[in-house]
Amino acid sequence: MANLFHSLHQAISNLLERAVIRTTTTTAKCQVLQISMPGGEGKSDIEHLEPYGFTSAPKAGAEAVATYFDGDRSHGVVLVASDRRYRIKGLAAGEVAIYDDLGQSVTLTRAGIVINGGGNPVTVTNAPKARFEMDIEATGNITDMCDSTGKTMAAMRQVFDDHTHDENGDGGGTTDEPNQKMEGA
Repeated sequence: MANLFHSLHQAISNLLERAVIRTTTTTAKCQVLQISMPGGEGKSDIEHLEPYGFTSAPKAGAEAVATYFDGDRSHGVVLVASDRRYRIKGLAAGEVAIYDDLGQSVTLTRAGIVINGGGNPVTVTNAPKARFEMDIEATGNITDMCDSTGKTMAAMRQVFDDHTHDENGDGGGTTDEPNQKMEGA
């Protein structure tokens, strides 16, 4: 009977194992990892099953939980990978964040959505337009046609504020078009 319980315990303990990620390969349809487990046991080409719509490339040293069906260590999968070195701390109950090792993040806070570029540009691509159904505020400059002849809104305001009109001589009635137009250079 003791032998049966020992065998059962061994099979159950072989189902799940903590691991440390050594390398990540992201080029296959299913990401594959090389991991090491307690006791120096290593596995290579172990599949990392990721949630639909989400993917990441865990860095060496990240932690993982691997499962082995029927306790058979010949073929397992990693169910989750985590990296406590970069995890955002101090979230309030119900808040959610995605993040990386560079300090870039998108956090759904109780007060609103916060995008942190980690000192890098934030780029929106492959869209015919961006639509905002609210007021927009900026603490920096806004530049139109920034890859060619664009001007900042501040520069356009300066042109508008400095522009003059010629009087047509009727004492304040009709004037000519402005001498300066508010348009990109």
